Amino acid sequence: GWLFWRVMACGRRSGDRKRQVILFILCVCVCQSGAETLRYSLPEEMERDSFVANIAKDLGVPLSQLAARKARVVSEGNEQLFRLNQNTGVLTAKESLDREEICPQSDTCTLVFKIFFENPLQLIRGEVEIRDVNDNSPVFPEKEMVLKILETASPGSRFPLESAQDKDVGINGLQNYSLAPNPHFSLATGTAKDGVKYLELVLQRQLDREEQGELNLPLTATDGGSPPRSGTAQVRIVVVDANDNTPVFERETYEVRLPENSPLEQLVVRVAAADPDEGSYGEVRYAFTQTSERSRQLFQLNPTTGEIRVAGKLDFEEAKSHKMVVKATDGGGLSAHCKVQVEVLDVNDNAPEIALTSLSASIPEDAPPHTVVALFSVRDRDSGDNGRTECSIDGDLPFSLTPTFDNYYELRTNAALDRERTAEYNITITATDWGRKRLSTQESIFVQISDVNDNPPEFTQEIYTMSVTENNSPMLRIGSMKATDADAGINARVNYALVRQEGKEQPEVSVNAENGDVYILRPLDYEKVRAFEVTVRAADGGSPPLSAQAVLRIVVRDENDNAPVLLHPGPESSAAGELVPRWAPSGYLVAKVVAVDADAGQNAWLSYELAKATEPGLFRVGLHSGEVRTARAVTERDAARQRLIVLVRDRGQPSRSASATLAVALVDGFSEAHLRVSEEAPAAEPDGPLTLYLIASLVCVSALFLATAVAALVVKVRRARRSETETLPTFPTTATESSAGSLPRSYVYDVCFAAGTVNSEFRFLRPLFPCFPAGLPPGPGEQRSSVCSQDAANLGAEGD
Repeated sequence: GWLFWRVMACGRRSGDRKRQVILFILCVCVCQSGAETLRYSLPEEMERDSFVANIAKDLGVPLSQLAARKARVVSEGNEQLFRLNQNTGVLTAKESLDREEICPQSDTCTLVFKIFFENPLQLIRGEVEIRDVNDNSPVFPEKEMVLKILETASPGSRFPLESAQDKDVGINGLQNYSLAPNPHFSLATGTAKDGVKYLELVLQRQLDREEQGELNLPLTATDGGSPPRSGTAQVRIVVVDANDNTPVFERETYEVRLPENSPLEQLVVRVAAADPDEGSYGEVRYAFTQTSERSRQLFQLNPTTGEIRVAGKLDFEEAKSHKMVVKATDGGGLSAHCKVQVEVLDVNDNAPEIALTSLSASIPEDAPPHTVVALFSVRDRDSGDNGRTECSIDGDLPFSLTPTFDNYYELRTNAALDRERTAEYNITITATDWGRKRLSTQESIFVQISDVNDNPPEFTQEIYTMSVTENNSPMLRIGSMKATDADAGINARVNYALVRQEGKEQPEVSVNAENGDVYILRPLDYEKVRAFEVTVRAADGGSPPLSAQAVLRIVVRDENDNAPVLLHPGPESSAAGELVPRWAPSGYLVAKVVAVDADAGQNAWLSYELAKATEPGLFRVGLHSGEVRTARAVTERDAARQRLIVLVRDRGQPSRSASATLAVALVDGFSEAHLRVSEEAPAAEPDGPLTLYLIASLVCVSALFLATAVAALVVKVRRARRSETETLPTFPTTATESSAGSLPRSYVYDVCFAAGTVNSEFRFLRPLFPCFPAGLPPGPGEQRSSVCSQDAANLGAEGD
């Protein structure tokens, strides 16, 4: 293989087509004379598609060349037993192989195959030895063997027994026998000159019919497998009265030659054994013993006359000879044995078989003479001259046959081709054997003359849409683009490439130049780019090359890689403070948690739940709104300070979450009227005219109140002549209650007119802000009021 590649490389560098052809012929000759055979082994009964060998590795051939050169495997015979994967170079068995079925009468089982390469042509021979496994147990022809032995038989007498048959070979075949312990018989085994093992029963102690007329001895045959297998038969010994003479055959061995086309019932041989005894002791009957099952199927023995006739179809190609043992037994149970050897003669009964191995369905019209068009083998299952073959081409065509080796022929061109004159050829090849009655077979080969590169590649789609999930791993394969070319050979070899566009950034995608696989180079971010398009060009290998383009659209799928972000309360505050009146009813809006998620789809669908609370049954959170409301009416027994943790979770897989902490203070002092007004009053527009009016009114009321307070203070100072100065509280800007239900951080005052009085007067109520009990610190964002309810009452009394 290495020499072949070197020679072809020299031919390509030279650029001389004629020289390349000469080098190719020289390479084929060298390869034929010195190529080694690939040898492998495989246990039988392996599963379908079992690994046999890595052909590409053993031959040193790149994987890309297997498909390019259309490498394939061909088994001898009609049945193809192996398969070659062009993508991996691995040789596998197509079906489970049974050695006993493939090579039933052979100690070794070797299957021959050949590896073929095209462009240029190359042939490599290989062998696979099917190793035997212990999958068959020894089997006796009969479950019970009956021996009639005279009671006068002397110790040391031997009595042949039927041998067990084991389809396995070698160590897995039959190894030994064992006989149940008994005082009369032992077991002896031996090997005949022809290598066949025989089994005999040896008498150790004189029999006595009056003492014991019958013995039953279990006989066990064991093979050498691991674990071993065994078969059992019963040997029944019948002790008979004395019989002075045993049958005697005319010959110890009968040798017969028989043509394989012998008809059924044809006489093969007649065996005869004589017994000088009279009566039943002189009557002899014949039977097969120590004979294979196949031989018993092909031949029939007459038990009375000893005639052996053909009972099945003989096949020289299956078995060239058959060996049988005939047992002659008289009426007294004495027996003798002889051997019958049948040699099967070959006849010319098989026509040659043509197996097309390689065929170039299309060759260019500028192909030089002696271009290989096809490779085929001729096989004749007969032997000698009956198996010799010759081949010829019918008609006057610009083709010739060249014998190579091992009955293989090459179909080559022997003249220049002209597509304009003849576009296709139908070549008939005749194979004939050399038998006396010559048999022949014909095979037709269709060869088409191809043109030059005139077809551009074509994409299967104008626009390919592929999707990828964001945060993907680098060099991730997301699909494949496919373009086909109607041309052949290198003109149909398509290469893919991205079309670069000036002024645009380098795309995040790459296309495999050989197979069109699409890869994402770097991780993508759905929040930055959701889709993009590139243009892919497919060009063939012709000269000049032809090309086509298609649009590749990449759609980025969102992944849950962003956790919810809290907008209210803000993430910078450790806990947001909210005020709730003590007599707030069930469903009272405390606060609203607002969050957003940068993802899309269900990854951005948010749900809210109350993860933790000081009193879990007091508050509830809207699943989709995030509104925190009271689940029941607030009672006096509820703690003044409540701490709530609200969990915001998206619906991604896996989901992400964020949490918000709310500090809620339960306060006293809200009037129902104020609560109703605050809840029913619509939210004021921050820049509307109503705001200006409210500010102006507040300024006027504040100025009037301050003047009254100052006047009252002066009067008090004058009357009491005290030096103590009273500091009055300042009035902050009022604010309406937020739509979310949270109280403002400033003081809120009510200005009222007393009914039934002559003069208008102001009534200063206590601020709507909680006075925390002693020892209870204010919560985050809260401030302790300097004026409590008692102080406000006193100040109101002084105002009066």
